[in-house]
Amino acid sequence: MIEITNEAFNPWTALQAAEQRLQAQRGDCGALVSFVGTMRDFNEGEKVQTLWLEHYPAMTERYLHRISAQAQAQWELLDTLIIHRVGAMQPSDTIVLTAAWAAHRAPAFAACSYLIETLKHQAPFWKRETLATGSRWVTHNTPLTNSL
Repeated sequence: MIEITNEAFNPWTALQAAEQRLQAQRGDCGALVSFVGTMRDFNEGEKVQTLWLEHYPAMTERYLHRISAQAQAQWELLDTLIIHRVGAMQPSDTIVLTAAWAAHRAPAFAACSYLIETLKHQAPFWKRETLATGSRWVTHNTPLTNSL
């Protein structure tokens, strides 16, 4: 499942709802791995007051569906979930949730890691931060983790 929203969301409620949808397959599911990303109040050595996240809806949705399908093709998964927030955000707001369900933990961990790392480094989102001194566009992300 893919969702892009400009509304605040509770990742734990979203996971619970997804679990209920998968209930028919629960006997096959031995693992759920999730990642929740929240807005930090700092970046590049400066305090960040707010964040504005832009996207092109059709392009972004297609991309998220593609990486979800790639994960499901690469690992033996029961399902994946990506929820991403856009618009105005405050520090500590949830920005992103990725999750992967599988019969075993290894494919669930690998797929969840793949989803968040690929999303962070390649998905068509653009961030503008508001600082005490003005605003700026974020030009790069944190480095890829070694888990891929």
